[in-house]
Amino acid sequence: MHIARPGSALLAAAVAVTLSVTALPAAFAAPSSSAVISEVYGGGGNSGATLTRDFIELANAGQSSFGLSGFSVQYLPGTPSAGSLWQVSALSGAVAPGGRYLVAQAAGTGGTVALPAADATGTVAMSAASGTVALVSGTTPLTCKTAADCAADTRIVDLVGYGSAVVREGSGPVTGASATASVARGSSLADTDDNAADLASGTPTPVNAAGETSGGTGPGEPGGPTEPGTVRVHDIQGTTRLSPLAGQSVTGVPGIVTGVRASGSRGFWIQDTAPDADARTSEGVFVYTGSAAPTVAVGDSVLVSGKVAEYYPATGAQSLTQITAPLTTVLSSGNALPDAVVLDPSSVPDGYVPSAGGGSIEGLALDPAAYALDLYESLEGTRVTMADTRVTGATTAYDEVWVTVKPQENPTVRGGTLYASYQDQNTGRLKVMSLNPAQPVPAANVGDVLSGTTTGVVDYASFGGYNVQATELGTLKDNGLKREVTRKQKGKELAVATYNVENLDAADDQAKFDTLAQGVAVSLASPDIVSLEEIQDDNGAVNDGTVGSEATLKRFTDAIVAAGGPRYAWRYVAPADGQDGGEPGGNIRNVFLFNPERVDFVDRAGGDATTAVQAVKTKKGATLSVSPGRINPTSTAWASSRKPLVGEFRFRGESVFVIGNHFASKGGDQPLHGRFQEPARSSETQRVRQAAEVNTFVTSLLKADTSAQVVTLGDLNDFAFSPTMAALTGGEVLKPLITTLPAGEQYSYVYDGNSQTLDHILTSPAVRRFDYDVVHINAEFADQASDHDPQIVRFDVKGQGKGHQH
Repeated sequence: MHIARPGSALLAAAVAVTLSVTALPAAFAAPSSSAVISEVYGGGGNSGATLTRDFIELANAGQSSFGLSGFSVQYLPGTPSAGSLWQVSALSGAVAPGGRYLVAQAAGTGGTVALPAADATGTVAMSAASGTVALVSGTTPLTCKTAADCAADTRIVDLVGYGSAVVREGSGPVTGASATASVARGSSLADTDDNAADLASGTPTPVNAAGETSGGTGPGEPGGPTEPGTVRVHDIQGTTRLSPLAGQSVTGVPGIVTGVRASGSRGFWIQDTAPDADARTSEGVFVYTGSAAPTVAVGDSVLVSGKVAEYYPATGAQSLTQITAPLTTVLSSGNALPDAVVLDPSSVPDGYVPSAGGGSIEGLALDPAAYALDLYESLEGTRVTMADTRVTGATTAYDEVWVTVKPQENPTVRGGTLYASYQDQNTGRLKVMSLNPAQPVPAANVGDVLSGTTTGVVDYASFGGYNVQATELGTLKDNGLKREVTRKQKGKELAVATYNVENLDAADDQAKFDTLAQGVAVSLASPDIVSLEEIQDDNGAVNDGTVGSEATLKRFTDAIVAAGGPRYAWRYVAPADGQDGGEPGGNIRNVFLFNPERVDFVDRAGGDATTAVQAVKTKKGATLSVSPGRINPTSTAWASSRKPLVGEFRFRGESVFVIGNHFASKGGDQPLHGRFQEPARSSETQRVRQAAEVNTFVTSLLKADTSAQVVTLGDLNDFAFSPTMAALTGGEVLKPLITTLPAGEQYSYVYDGNSQTLDHILTSPAVRRFDYDVVHINAEFADQASDHDPQIVRFDVKGQGKGHQH
């Protein structure tokens, strides 16, 4: 299983909203689009207006820059006539992640305040009371003049109808626009394709790409107040997760700069040196400077003016309270920083997060003494420090590392932190990133320690939730974690393994093949049968109709031989093009490798992408109708998902049935750290149905032969305590071997600092004597060929007796 994040193989996750400028759907069809029209004002220069020009403001709620070359904004009167035409203003440049982009339109004779420097300029005189504005991929004028026709135009990225506009999104246009009022989205930039719901009228607040506002100057420049205003940081943060001042402007908020982020989501943190007595109100806040690099330094005493906003980094996530479009006055430099709050086992509560019965916890008063997430929220933007933190999630390609401030919390035998149940969340986990170029995050493995003090500012992000942006990192203490090597199977033992090889295709680098092959030949000691997940077609993500995997498997099996392993043969059923989910064009599938010197594969013709394998009862026991075959592949349970591969093998004269699985991913589930508690596991529904299909097939095999030896294995994308596993094992037809290990060894995957189990091997009742091992070679290491650890079971097909495990 993978949780999707930009730039990685993780699929599915996750979760963050990103942009693609090459294939933007129509606004009506894409309520989650990150490119939005954030504000529209047509009263510029009118009688009674303050601003001298009309404007359109765009925003980017995603985490990737959105290029505007070739795009336009277009305007249509609210009640278009037969002769009405869309008026076009061409765009250039880009909208930074979380940033704004200002398009100035026609000027009038009224008003006294100029817009900030525009990022693009048009000449359209927009109506103050009623009209339609569209963000369009292209500069050719639109021709649609009804809501329905515009909804069908795939060039439209977003559309706002205001006043009494005929062309609008959803139930109706947003009302309230006038000579003194614009229409704007809320701070979350929600876009549900309903203008009346998504936008509201209010005082115009144009912001350009540099973060400048009307009548002000840029971040860090002179021109701001020189005396503190009446609002303090704790007033902004409030006693819940949402600021009571969200959407309001604040002036002269005092603080000491405690951290500066010059790339990505640019900005800086300030912290008040005169805290209040309420433990619920944070004394720190992030000041977002948009595309402009911060011009302040740690230790500066500043006054910040700007607009308070709640930024949601992803669907279902909590928000980050921040000050946007800032005007910053530096009063002095080199000041001492506020004392950092100590995070340790005594300060972090054992409760994880309050429940809202699946609803939002945003309105609940924080209880930092009872819940870890409430504590971290009460410290949002605040300096914290922690000592001698054990690594629970290896350093990632994004220079992030997970640590725990509770070393005794659910420890694994190799230094991780076990994810034990939905109810027993690990409260001591925090992700650490570095703000200090002189101290990059070191390459750390699970069980290593950041020795000494790690100090930084508490932040919140889409992946992982609360994290520490470190200004000082502890020193890496390498605890020497070693990759495991399992024992060789005995002559009479059949060894069956499962390994998720993470989107392997023939175009991958030889180094990936070699490392994965080493895992099979050496770490797994050359099993007799290896069930592989995530084998792609021969040209990987190239979407040209290719479905075969012969070249991929030839390279892989050649690499295994070069690593000292046997010459494996293989069997698979090619999927129908584009029907099995995974990376588009990759045609992911399950594959059996087997050593023909040790085991025979029983081939029975007829298995294909849509033919269902059946259990056949004979006088000599059960056989398969086709081998290899697929379990009920036309069932909707397998929609856009990998179908289980079933094969019949012979070892020492005995039949063994192997079922290779790769259930639907967890993509779309609400995050553990999100605002909805308890989080909904929407993806679980499909996995439960898939588990039921496999259970039904195994039941049919055991009905044909109660002594059938069945091994069901693979990446099931779910935990041993999940409803998925309950559905798979129902009727005691299968035994999950992961639960036979000591608790501290029950994991094969590490995600967000949690050691957990998504991969499984299960056996039928006839497999009574076994030796089972999870072979840790990937998930705990910064350098990994796959994000999953393989597993293996060895058993005597003729043996009897009590099972045991490694």
